[in-house]
Amino acid sequence: MAALGAVQAQEYAFAKWALALRLRLRTTDAAIEGALNRGEILRTHVLRPTWHFVAAPDLVWLQQLTGARVSARLATYLRNFGIENRTQIKAVAVIERALGGGRYLTRQELRARMGRAGIALGGTPLALVIMNAELEHVICSGPRRGKQFTYGLVTERAPMARALPRDEALAELTRRYLGSHGPATIRDFVWWSSLSTSDVRRGLDIIKARSLEQDGCTYWTVNSGKGPPRRAAQVHLLPIYDEFLVAYRDRLAVAYGPTAYTRGPRRHSLVINGRVAGTWMMDPARRVSITPVRHLTSPERASVAAEVARFARFLGVEVTVRMA
Repeated sequence: MAALGAVQAQEYAFAKWALALRLRLRTTDAAIEGALNRGEILRTHVLRPTWHFVAAPDLVWLQQLTGARVSARLATYLRNFGIENRTQIKAVAVIERALGGGRYLTRQELRARMGRAGIALGGTPLALVIMNAELEHVICSGPRRGKQFTYGLVTERAPMARALPRDEALAELTRRYLGSHGPATIRDFVWWSSLSTSDVRRGLDIIKARSLEQDGCTYWTVNSGKGPPRRAAQVHLLPIYDEFLVAYRDRLAVAYGPTAYTRGPRRHSLVINGRVAGTWMMDPARRVSITPVRHLTSPERASVAAEVARFARFLGVEVTVRMA
C-alpha cells in the first residue's frame, strides 16, 4: 500500500479490489477490510478533494504536503454554501471533542453533536465541514460499524504518523508516484498530486529522475526505462477510478477509443496488455458481464475467465460470468 503513495477510494468496495490487484494473488476483501478497521490503512481526503486510501504512517506528511492546495479548492465550495470561517473552526473543535477518548462516530452522529452546539448542517455542507476537519489533520476513517463508516482522531488512529521536512516529503512522494505509476509526465504528476508544477519539478530534481521522450512527450521515471520482458497476455478487471486510469492527465495511451473507459453507468475497465479492451460490471446477483470493444481471442477469453475467478476468490463468493 505504502509504495503506491495513495489510492483513490470513493467507490469503497471496488477500491479494495484495486488494492488486492496490486498485492498477493490470494489477498481477500476480508483481509483488506481488517487492515482498514485496525487502522493500518486509512481512508480520508488527501491529494485531491476526493477519498483516498493511505498507509497510516504516511497520513500526516501527505496532508501537510498537499493539504493546503486541496483546502484552497475546498474553500470555494465552503464559501458557495455560506459556511463562514468561524463556523468551520467551531465545527472542527466540536468534532475533536466528540471523538476524544477513542470514540468512533458516524457522519450523522457528528451531525447531531454539531447540532447540539448550534451548527445546523446536513447534506453537502455537512460533508464539506467534515472534509475540512480531515484536511486540518484532526480526523480520518475509523473502523466500520456494520456497513456504516465512522470517523476517529488522527492522533489515535495513526499515532505513528510522521511529519517530514518539505523537500523530504516532495522527494518521497515523487519517488513513490514514479515508482508505482511511472513513466509519467509532469502534467500527470501535477494532476495526481495537486502539487504545483514548480514543486513537481523540484521533486524530480531532488530524486534525479530520468526523462525519456516518446511521441513528442517527456516522461519521467525512477527506473532504467527498460520495460518488463514480454509475457503472455495480461488481463485485468480494473475497478472504476483505478489508479491505472485516474492517475494520469492523458489516457489516450491506454484506451482503444474515447468511450472505452466511460461507457455506461458504474462500468469498470477490462484491460489487456495495458490497453482498455472493454468494460465490465457486476449486478446484485453477482453476475459479471464483460463487454469487449474489440474481438477477444480464445486465449484472452480464457484469461478473462481466470481473472473473474480471482475476483470471486477475493470476494469469497460464487460469481458467474457473461461475455458479450
